[in-house]
Amino acid sequence: MLNEMVGNYRLLKHLATGQTSQVYEVVESGSSRHLAMKLLLPEKLGSSQACSFLLHEAEVGLKLAHPNIIRIFHVNKSKENPFFVMEYFQAGSIRLRLQRKEKAYFAEKGQELLRQTATGLAFMNSEGWVHRDIKPDNILVNNAGEVKLIDFAIACRVPSGFSKFFGRFPKAAGTRSYMAPEQIRGQFIDGRADIYSFGCMCYEIATQGKMPFTGSSHQDLLTRHLRDKPASPDLYNTEITKEFNSLVLRMLEKKPENRPKDFHEVLIALRSLQIWKSPPQATK
Repeated sequence: MLNEMVGNYRLLKHLATGQTSQVYEVVESGSSRHLAMKLLLPEKLGSSQACSFLLHEAEVGLKLAHPNIIRIFHVNKSKENPFFVMEYFQAGSIRLRLQRKEKAYFAEKGQELLRQTATGLAFMNSEGWVHRDIKPDNILVNNAGEVKLIDFAIACRVPSGFSKFFGRFPKAAGTRSYMAPEQIRGQFIDGRADIYSFGCMCYEIATQGKMPFTGSSHQDLLTRHLRDKPASPDLYNTEITKEFNSLVLRMLEKKPENRPKDFHEVLIALRSLQIWKSPPQATK
C-alpha cells in the first residue's frame, strides 16, 4: 500500500497495526504536511463494529484540543474505506520503553511524563469524557519526555443528571490488567476509573514491569481487581519514595471515593513529591 493515495493523502510508512486497524505516516497533497492516518485493516472493512469504534475514536478526538492529547484533523466516514487523519508524533509508546527496560529513561523522564499524562487526562475528564483504556500502549512519549494520549475507541461520556442514578451505563470494556472495579462491574464511572488505570500504569513504571494484579485466567485477573489488595510497589523497587508509593496505592483503592477525587488532585500530589529517592542520572 505504500505510495498509494487514500483520499488526499499518500501513504509513506507503516507505523503500527492493531486488532482492527493500522496506522501510516502520510503526506497531504498540496500542503506536503506529514501526518498520521488510522484506517481499518482490509479484512475489517465490512465490520460495522470496527467501523463504529474507528469513527467514535475520531469524533471524540476532534472535541479534545490539548497539548497532551493527539490532535485529530480530518475524518472520512465513507463506508468503503473510513479513516481519520491526526498529527504525526514521532515517538513510541511507554509500553515499548518498558519492554526495552529503559531504566535510565524512566529515572530521568518518569516524573515529567506522568505529570503530562495526568494533565491530559485532567483535561479530558473536565470535558466530560472518561478514556476507559489508560495503559502504557496508549501513551506516546518521545526522547524529550513529551506525552500524547491516544486511542479513544471506548471513551464514554460521564453520566449526568438523572442518568447518573437511573440511566444505563456503558457496557464493561477496557484492558483487564488496568480496569477499575466499577468498570468491570459495568457500574457508574467517572474520571476516578481513569485514575485507577493510571495508578496501575504508575505501579508498572515504578516496579519496572510488575503489575498490581495477575491471574491464572481472564476471570481470575478481574476477580483480583475486585477483591485483592495490591502488594506495595516498594517491595519490588526500594528506590521509589514513600510519598509516591502511597499515592499509587491510593489510586488503586477499590472504592472510587477512596481515590483522589480527580486528576487535579493527582497533579497536586505529583508536583509536590518525588518518584525516586535519589536524583536521576542523565541519559547518555
